[in-house]
Amino acid sequence: MGRIFVSAGSEEFAGVHLGAGTALAAGSELPELMTLRDGVVAELRSRGLAVVTVPDDLAMPQVIQWINGRDRSGDVAVNLHIATHINPAFRGTSVYYIANNAERKQQAELLLLALTRRLPELSIRGALPDTQAVLGRLPYCRQVLPASLYVELGFMTNGGDRALLQNHQRAIGVGLADGLVAWSQMVAAAATAKRLDLSQLTAATRDMATPIAINLNGRIYGEQGIFINGNACVPIDLVERLGIALRPTASHRRTTYGHVVYLKAIDLRDYEIAVHWDAATQTIQLQTLLPAGHTVHPLAGRGQTSEVQLLMFLKSQNETGLAQFPEIARLYRDEGLNERINYDIAFAQMCVETDFLRFGGVQKPTQHNFGGLGAVNGAPEGATFSSTRLGVRAHIQHLKAYANLEPLREEVVDPRFHLVARGVAPALEDLEGRWSATSHYSDRVLAVLRQLYETAQLL
Repeated sequence: MGRIFVSAGSEEFAGVHLGAGTALAAGSELPELMTLRDGVVAELRSRGLAVVTVPDDLAMPQVIQWINGRDRSGDVAVNLHIATHINPAFRGTSVYYIANNAERKQQAELLLLALTRRLPELSIRGALPDTQAVLGRLPYCRQVLPASLYVELGFMTNGGDRALLQNHQRAIGVGLADGLVAWSQMVAAAATAKRLDLSQLTAATRDMATPIAINLNGRIYGEQGIFINGNACVPIDLVERLGIALRPTASHRRTTYGHVVYLKAIDLRDYEIAVHWDAATQTIQLQTLLPAGHTVHPLAGRGQTSEVQLLMFLKSQNETGLAQFPEIARLYRDEGLNERINYDIAFAQMCVETDFLRFGGVQKPTQHNFGGLGAVNGAPEGATFSSTRLGVRAHIQHLKAYANLEPLREEVVDPRFHLVARGVAPALEDLEGRWSATSHYSDRVLAVLRQLYETAQLL
């Protein structure tokens, strides 16, 4: 068997949609998390497992670099995390894996099963692809060289989760150890079965690479990809032919095989490419229904979705919220079209600000404040509007204030419209640090926007 890397806490966000103004506590500051981590490590070592504990004082990029610098074939890596949420009712345990990797999903489910066997009282949110994380991706799942999983043990802001995390640490630690042992054995067996001559592989390429077909917009592409370590990869030449200039700041893992450079297909999702894996035909399916390679997302313009598509997306996330505000999809389309503001972006932002209409913080549903707009008098709960339509209209108007210099087509209802430097933030990415001080705010809205487009089959 290989070694098990165990890290705890990070500045990385996992899968909970936090409301405006929520403080994102670093898990490394939680004594419960450190105690759980130490218990897992002690339990694994008592069973004779080789465990490597990652230093606590490293940020996530450093954690990834630290693990990758020590990776050997057959190793696995797990990051433990305890989250917070603006809504104290939100709870549950989940394990995140790299999207489109059926093998890693199975391993995440194995870990959850082991946990629930030891502590059935846990509320399980499930094994989730990292595309459902706040930022639409988890670097820990994508960039760590060994097989890796990101475990969100629960929420300290929920009384039920907090009681379990504080009072049943032994059971949680043993359950995690059970799952990690089974997972490590599975990976080690697969690594042994797939031994091969490594002369043509880079140090990062540990498992057998098998050829796969690439379906691009309904047609088979002339060059094949490879399937390695449970992930589909495409040649870098295809990426460039799609007009995608990989962002210099993006930490996408590249692999060299047979003197060709490959990129994980799932990372193309960051550039408006829909990525699906067809296991039956061993084909990676790529779709570019929207212009590929977007680097910015203008606030001004027209949305792509229909009212029904907006409704179905919201229903899939929170059916109760849709029942409370049944006209909200139509109102966002109407108000967005009227002011020539992209209503898809506005709708996605509403989902982030209200946690898909769950609210749960100081802001109440009766305020009809769907954009998290502040009040001019500095009231902590923010602005209040008399109806759903006026709340949506104020949100659209505030976006227009940032987007351009065009006059409004309706009477001003946004209390802060005249306080904005008009046209200072024409794109979603420009709202970072302006609309909210929360880290990666624009990325969080963009992650929801991509989920919306995927649900509507536009991406």
